[in-house]
Amino acid sequence: MPYELYYWPSNQGRGEFVRLALEDAAAEYIDIGRLSEAEGGGVPAILKLMNAPEIKTPPFAPPFLKAGELIVGQTANILMFIGAHHQLAPADEAGRLWTHQLQLSVTDFVKEIHDTHHPLGAAFYYEEQKAEAKRYSENFLKLRLPKSLTYFETVLTRNGGRHLVGSAITYIDLSLFQLVAGLRYAFPRAMARIEPSVPRLIALHDAVQVRPRIAAYLASPRRMEFDEKGVFRRYPELDE
Repeated sequence: MPYELYYWPSNQGRGEFVRLALEDAAAEYIDIGRLSEAEGGGVPAILKLMNAPEIKTPPFAPPFLKAGELIVGQTANILMFIGAHHQLAPADEAGRLWTHQLQLSVTDFVKEIHDTHHPLGAAFYYEEQKAEAKRYSENFLKLRLPKSLTYFETVLTRNGGRHLVGSAITYIDLSLFQLVAGLRYAFPRAMARIEPSVPRLIALHDAVQVRPRIAAYLASPRRMEFDEKGVFRRYPELDE
């Protein structure tokens, strides 16, 4: 039985971290949000499952993954589940916890990235908070972006330089690929300045990009383009 991935159909968003893991694992899955309503998908299918009264463990928001009767929510939690079942996480407990810890750090960082364009919250359009977004982004680019990327560079260095955890690919490597790709889209000028200081992180991105299943996914229509609807948005006035 294939997995069912539930995420909004309009953008990559946080669901993309899950898609990358499923694609690299060659796991069969159905992207429910991207099915038509006639096929039983789309936003109505997502809301229906979220609000079904018979579900004893209802997810708060997408993404969530349905595996048989099991429903797993929250990006880091979903990836921990996929990692355990598809050899994308270490076999030992310490390694699994460390991988999960790193993914939670990615979760925190993604929230900061999102807030560069929506510092007052998602209830307001970007145009309603441009001044606040400009001020937030200045601090983000000066302090938070280099601090976070340097942290992951340090983790890579201490682990030998090729992977963040262990000696084989794990889901956190895939998530770091998405971070770099998204940041290059949203902040090309800032990334051009900082990339020389994090060479191992950039090498990891490049290595993930050419993994056969990832390369095939990136070249397929299943990979949505970055745009101004998701987490990573390009507003040139913020990239200074």
